[in-house]
Amino acid sequence: MDTMLVTGGAGFIGSNFVRHALAATTDRVVVLDKLTYAGSLESLADVLSDPRVTFVLGDIADRQAVESVFRQHAPSCVLNFAAESHVDRSIDGPRPFVQTNVVGTFELLEASRRHAASLGERERARFRFLHVSTDEVYGSLGATGLFHEETPYAPNSPYAASKASADHLVRAYHETFGLPAVITNCSNNYGPYQFPEKLVPLMILNALEGKPLPIYGDGGNVRDWLYVLDHCAGILLALRNGKPGEKYNIGGSNERTNLEIVDRICDVLDREAPPSGNPAVSASGIGSYRELKTFVPDRPGHDRRYAIDATRIRRELGWEPEHDFESGIAETVRWYLAHRAWCEAVQSGRYRRERLGLAAGQDPEGEKR
Repeated sequence: MDTMLVTGGAGFIGSNFVRHALAATTDRVVVLDKLTYAGSLESLADVLSDPRVTFVLGDIADRQAVESVFRQHAPSCVLNFAAESHVDRSIDGPRPFVQTNVVGTFELLEASRRHAASLGERERARFRFLHVSTDEVYGSLGATGLFHEETPYAPNSPYAASKASADHLVRAYHETFGLPAVITNCSNNYGPYQFPEKLVPLMILNALEGKPLPIYGDGGNVRDWLYVLDHCAGILLALRNGKPGEKYNIGGSNERTNLEIVDRICDVLDREAPPSGNPAVSASGIGSYRELKTFVPDRPGHDRRYAIDATRIRRELGWEPEHDFESGIAETVRWYLAHRAWCEAVQSGRYRRERLGLAAGQDPEGEKR
């Protein structure tokens, strides 16, 4: 039985991948997670009792913690989901992004290189390091065109720059040391277990509580939206069948403006939880959650458009998303409606859904003055 080391497995994409891996493989899964504000054991509550799952509390930037996991569990592959991932937070305080996304990736690569060198020939040939990255490393697109695997990097936020740095390290370890590494770059994910600082869950929860739905700038920023379980299926394919040294872009081919996303969420909520039957908003007399939309100042350096060309992973690995945007967003809204207790638990004492990313009144370390 193989052992997957899944870093960041208590976060959004990582926890969804853990479930997917348990359903689609017979592998053991070792989750290494620091449990920062966006990682919670609540997101793994239904699988922690599975005898194939082991949870380890630890920081990927802690060399001793990483080496200990490799010694104890001898993974046959590493999937690096662990990352500080919210652009707004990287504007307010970049340091954790460099520490986790760059230094943490370096420590994982070093441990993986040493571990692979210690394996027998057969096991060494099967070992893989898969690094989960983002389309934000490519910068901003104009009105036309798509990001492909050869698109030059041009990151515009501290978050994107930290992920680009990590990508370059992973590539260098393959080229210099022969580490069998694969990189995946995904478009915007949405779905169950996403921390409520991100657009989709933030809009759902604010709407249900009758709070304003803040839309940056004119709402015209475009993203390519990918349902998280489709992303997880692509990652597993890239791990199993991807070619070491290659990059695979994973995108949903679902371009939408932020304003279109908010409107669609409101439409689904109007059907699934009508305002007239919601005590938080019924007294206000609104007929649709769309009436809660509020335009707010844009974030600094907000990229205008992202869109992924996923031709390579479709052609070479046979990946196809199972969800279009309409079915995926409806399923997502229903999940949050049914899991309000999870939402309350992961936010408690950590996040009040306040505005982030303006950088005003912050010192360089992200601490308020």
